[in-house]
Amino acid sequence: MNSLLCENASEEAGLTSSDIKELSAICKEAASMGSMILKNNFGNISKIKHKGSGGDLVTNADLEAESAIINYLRKESPEIAILAEETGSIGNNDSLTWCIDPLDGTTNFAHGFPFFATSIGLIWRKIPILGSISAPALGENYCGIPRKGSFCNGERIYSSNTKSLQESLLVTGFAYDRQKVKDNNYAEFCWLTHRTHGVRRAGAASLDLAYVASGKIDGYWERGLSPWDLAGGLPIAELAGCEISDYKTGEFDLNSGRVLACAPGLKESLLNELKKVQPLPEATYGSSQIDSIGS
Repeated sequence: MNSLLCENASEEAGLTSSDIKELSAICKEAASMGSMILKNNFGNISKIKHKGSGGDLVTNADLEAESAIINYLRKESPEIAILAEETGSIGNNDSLTWCIDPLDGTTNFAHGFPFFATSIGLIWRKIPILGSISAPALGENYCGIPRKGSFCNGERIYSSNTKSLQESLLVTGFAYDRQKVKDNNYAEFCWLTHRTHGVRRAGAASLDLAYVASGKIDGYWERGLSPWDLAGGLPIAELAGCEISDYKTGEFDLNSGRVLACAPGLKESLLNELKKVQPLPEATYGSSQIDSIGS
């Protein structure tokens, strides 16, 4: 994924500067609308359900925010398809598609931890074009706009210029299936913790990408992600100067569920270190069949 992929995709989709301006405004409004619903429900959740694996939660706020966002997008851009975390696909996803994560960081939200957001991205044939992220409890609103750049609360943001892995601060996450698979990112977390200033796990992929985009974090990797986890944050990261790839192959694929986003000077060293890592023996963290408590 080169630094012009978002812009190239917008051209392939036939979007003019006027189109991008209009769609970016719609995207930002949709994210803001969702985050306002999250803010109103924060600390006052009426329903929490488990969707499957331990820690994979859905609340009334997820559903309310997603419904409002879908209604708004269908009114403002009825010709554009939708892919939403809770609702699924609406329309032809082979063309322009809004990708919605109404509440990224549901587990954080359910526990009263303020690191959560609404994330909206526009994709063209699986390639992110533009995105917006609104984090109400943090008071932060991010957007990435082709031919314009990336912004937080209206101020231009850029990735860090860190070139040394030893001097970097990284962030990662753990997928909901981590209790069932050996490829669970535990070993990678340990390996890179010992080779950097530290590795954080905050629990919201979109904000992890936004923090790399704004230089607060130097690099981010994760596996087991869905398109809606990535679609809003990837354009923001790329347009802020970050390198983006799938850390297994070095190329990026929205459907692979894997991402590496980092300051340009860290890409090769991060990819090389991740390739060295072997899964930890199950005995070091307990059998998933015995220890089934979610995060």
